Amino acid sequence: MVTYADSGVDINLEALTISKLASKLEKTLKYVDVLTKKGHFASIIRVGDMAIAMSTDGVGSKILVAEKLGKYDTIGIDCIAMVVNDIICVGAKPIAIVDYLAMEKPNPEIASEIGEGLAKGAELAETAIIGGETATLPEIVNNFDLAATGIGITDPENIITGEKIKAGDKLIGVESSGIHSNGLTLARKIFFEKLKLDASDPLPGSKDKIGEELLKPTRIYVKPILELLRSGVDIHGLAHITGGGYTNIRRLNDKVAYNIDKLPEPQPLFKTIHENGVPINEMYKVFNMGIGLVIIVDKEDAKKTIKITKKAYNAKEIGTVEEDPKGAVKIKTYTKEDITL
Repeated sequence: MVTYADSGVDINLEALTISKLASKLEKTLKYVDVLTKKGHFASIIRVGDMAIAMSTDGVGSKILVAEKLGKYDTIGIDCIAMVVNDIICVGAKPIAIVDYLAMEKPNPEIASEIGEGLAKGAELAETAIIGGETATLPEIVNNFDLAATGIGITDPENIITGEKIKAGDKLIGVESSGIHSNGLTLARKIFFEKLKLDASDPLPGSKDKIGEELLKPTRIYVKPILELLRSGVDIHGLAHITGGGYTNIRRLNDKVAYNIDKLPEPQPLFKTIHENGVPINEMYKVFNMGIGLVIIVDKEDAKKTIKITKKAYNAKEIGTVEEDPKGAVKIKTYTKEDITL
């Protein structure tokens, strides 16, 4: 059995660390009017008649896969995606981003490739990169690290918080391109340490190389979600399935249960990881398992939501919201096991 903690990432310890840090920062909130609850995918503040959303994130250890392949022109897409996909979860339109590139030593060639990905990601999100910072940190950074911060705007009356979620609502899952940019530490442990494979080796059960599968860019869901918002669909909740897997859905509303029983068959990448020692409940707590975004709408809006979303990516109904004051995410896994997160 191999868990995320075994690979070096302890989710529980990480949550405690974040809690300790955040507890020291809460007193600063008196300077602004915060419109979202703590722990949402993005934070929103009121500025006059406008609501401004902010989110920050990085690429994580996917950078190490890029190093193995010597290919750096897609991780910038991941960086943008991790930020803008969180911003749209509160109903805001991403408008601008600043990036942060820290390097062990300046490398113009790698920086140029990273820039290609950042520009492509910004284009897909229709968002401007208006500035950033590049730092040389030889005693702190090994090779480089990449992160970004984004802002989005919306009307204060149109913020999506999850408070509207109710029993009977439908969960619409939007397909991921693969592992996206979370759980790479555990995936690398399975493929490169346990199975002792190389990034250039074929993925078991697929013609694609392992490194290429792991490096597939995170999908950017901005355009279909903005089209949904313009269509008049009343979106009750949006969850970006990243670190924490399907437990992320509880961030929206923890006073109901989410019964997920119609998930699609996951990509071969995830099956291989599970078959090589990662427990099934851990899989759904760490990885997106083929679904990168969950849209929660009234059952009357489900078909329209799927139709609009399918213009960009495959989407389908994956479950239903149920009454449950304790809150839980119940999943029928691809192995036909029932788990509760």
